[in-house]
Amino acid sequence: MEPKTIIHELRNKKGLSQEELAEKVFVTRQAVSRWERGDTIPNTETLKLLSRLFDVSINTLLGSPRQMICHCCGMTLDDSTTSKEIDGVFNEDYCKWCYNDGEFTMDFWKRYAQIGGEEKFEAFKQQIIEEFNALHIDGMPEVKSLHILPGSFINLEYTLPNGVSVKFLDDPSTYLGNQLPCIFGGERCFGIAANMDFLLVCSYEKNGENPELILYKKR
Repeated sequence: MEPKTIIHELRNKKGLSQEELAEKVFVTRQAVSRWERGDTIPNTETLKLLSRLFDVSINTLLGSPRQMICHCCGMTLDDSTTSKEIDGVFNEDYCKWCYNDGEFTMDFWKRYAQIGGEEKFEAFKQQIIEEFNALHIDGMPEVKSLHILPGSFINLEYTLPNGVSVKFLDDPSTYLGNQLPCIFGGERCFGIAANMDFLLVCSYEKNGENPELILYKKR
């Protein structure tokens, strides 16, 4: 649906007139009328107010133009699973299990919050990105971003040269990681993971099939 239809339906569901809605989000009745005709859409700050009033995400108000995915665990988000800030505003970057009431719930995030807050954590992520790029692994593209992933999400079983199969990250901890396409094309892609102690690079096919451990390096 288009934003004009969504706003109209949400307003009616709430039992509000255009004038009453306008009062609640600090705009004129004419502004609401223009939204519902499709002439304009609310600005960012007004969308936040509408999101809180109707208890839906901004993405929903705009007609769901993008697929929302938790930047922490990677799960697909909708209005029932998206996290919220303390003031009730949706945080559309995370699910409600990874982030709740203004705080990250996963131990990995809490650890870094304690040693300097989000700014220091972002600096640490950038440092890890630079360390991955300095490896110059053949076929692996430049690393530009990292997400927080639980060990169970990225854990794979690898066969070592001696024929023994082993699992890495088979625990409840969380790690910085990402999936990267091979620059040479084909079905294989790279998986990377790191924490304060190590860097791990592997490759695998669709759905993690036929994994190969490329590098495990202590930091």
